[in-house]
Amino acid sequence: MKAIIPVAGAGTKLRPLTYTQPKALIPMAGKTILSVIIDQLQDAGVTDFIFVIGYLGDKIQHYLERYYPKLNYTLINQSDRKGTGHAIWLCRQEVKDEEILIVLGDTIFDYNVKDIVLGSTSMIGVKKVDDPRSFGVAELDEKDRVLKVVEKPLIPRSNMAMVGVYFIKESGALFEALNDHITKGTTDSGEFHLTQALQIMLEKGIRFDAFRVANWFDCGKKESLLSTNATLLRQLYEEHRAPSPDFPDAVIIPPVSIADGCIIKHAIVGPNVTIGEFTKVESSIIQDSIVGSYAELKEVVLHSSIIGSDAFIRGLSQSLNIGDNTEIDLG
Repeated sequence: MKAIIPVAGAGTKLRPLTYTQPKALIPMAGKTILSVIIDQLQDAGVTDFIFVIGYLGDKIQHYLERYYPKLNYTLINQSDRKGTGHAIWLCRQEVKDEEILIVLGDTIFDYNVKDIVLGSTSMIGVKKVDDPRSFGVAELDEKDRVLKVVEKPLIPRSNMAMVGVYFIKESGALFEALNDHITKGTTDSGEFHLTQALQIMLEKGIRFDAFRVANWFDCGKKESLLSTNATLLRQLYEEHRAPSPDFPDAVIIPPVSIADGCIIKHAIVGPNVTIGEFTKVESSIIQDSIVGSYAELKEVVLHSSIIGSDAFIRGLSQSLNIGDNTEIDLG
């Protein structure tokens, strides 16, 4: 079985941070979004990966080479961003009628991967939402068998959103459906949706069951990214009860994740703060924020902020969303 992880998106809702950093590599609770996904799948026994890269794909490649040198993976380039269906279709030569697990690379899920891949049918991850019009939606029967799937319906007949994880036993049928969808050129705003191919499979009588994820962390916006960071930090703290990092000249309020090589003095850090490696924080207060690597913060009060790597900030209290290699003097 192979896992396909599309990470070709530009992450436009997180700009300017994603001008220089792929969304999947944004630091979170001591990891990155991508590493959380890979580790979760590896822990469940998945050994073969396909990453669909595009925008800033070289950084994805370098990250995998550095942090996962023994991982068995293939890189597929999606030069034209034509949707998730198109991204999966590009992997057709790498999948030989094998079972596949598709996991979107900008979302973190709380579910039992082993239970899904050992199932007897193809499966779609779902979660109940208040307004399903912005999602692909699955219509289910009373036993959670999937009856129909629709992409962003104007008048939804179900509030069960498809969260972005799919287990496909009949991969040959999936690629056949995608090929039919793409060769006919029927796009929605220039994109080919995976939902359309899944509906073709359902119409051919292929069975899909739904499974409900316990938590769904969509990391596509600043607010949801910070919320996910806080949730994961709390989970790690409750599971391990690790002592706070030792910085004699600072007050550290857990939960936090502070990477190696950081210098923190005359500062208050936490709660819910992730700081990347070799970052310097001096005479500052930081809470509910994510700070990248090799950044330098002096005399600032930050809350609900995302600061990219190699950024330099000196100044007053603000709520910021700053990309890599940025220098700001708020004084």
